[in-house]
Amino acid sequence: MRQRDYLWCALNLVLDEEERLAMLCPSCRAEAERACCPVCGRETGALVREENPAFDLERFLELQGGETP
Repeated sequence: MRQRDYLWCALNLVLDEEERLAMLCPSCRAEAERACCPVCGRETGALVREENPAFDLERFLELQGGETP
């Protein structure tokens, strides 16, 4: 597979998940977005977000050769 094939697959996985969540009522959607332990299934308390908390935008731009904000 080429890099663009991996990107296409990843994008479609995200879109499929959004479609599944869009079909849920607000209560069920909130429940589905809660973070759970992969072993026991108990809620960990944190909400699942679509961002990486470890992402460093300044470092990314530096490596990319762009300007820092």
